[in-house]
Amino acid sequence: MEFKEVLETRRSIRSFDGSRKVTEEQLVELLLAAGMAPSWKNSQTARTYCVVSDGLLAKVKSECLPEFNQRSSAGASALLVTAFVPGQSGYDTQTGKPVNEGGNGWGYYDLGMHDQNLLMAARNLGLGTLVMGIRDAEKLRKLLEIPEEQEIVSVIAVGYPAAAPKMPARRTLAEVARFL
Repeated sequence: MEFKEVLETRRSIRSFDGSRKVTEEQLVELLLAAGMAPSWKNSQTARTYCVVSDGLLAKVKSECLPEFNQRSSAGASALLVTAFVPGQSGYDTQTGKPVNEGGNGWGYYDLGMHDQNLLMAARNLGLGTLVMGIRDAEKLRKLLEIPEEQEIVSVIAVGYPAAAPKMPARRTLAEVARFL
């Protein structure tokens, strides 16, 4: 698929085809693409927890996601929990202090680029994704044994789309950009 087509056709999928499973090889390809994202001073603080076994998948959905996200992710054959190690991106390695007002915002920023690469790679493979930020981080931490030193950010449902949603309206360039 051409890159422009990947950008133009990626959507948040809320209807997955439960009869088709994402393979481990596909997930590895997504994770390798995500790992190519830039990060502050190449700190690479992104972490991903891949939930693929049927039992754990059902448990994470029922115990860690609100009802509307459970419905939206039904049929997805993988959940990717993304996190980052705070206190590194945007921090001086000598003093341990933030180098500007962004502080740990740089960790979120880096993880966003990581996750965006993952979403684009998924689309390129014909897979659908849904990023969910409303989740129970502490239950995820316990269930998946995520260290306390990591900031849990999102749960990304991955699977085969059961429908092809249309692109929602986008703001015009004049509304969001200024040429100076």
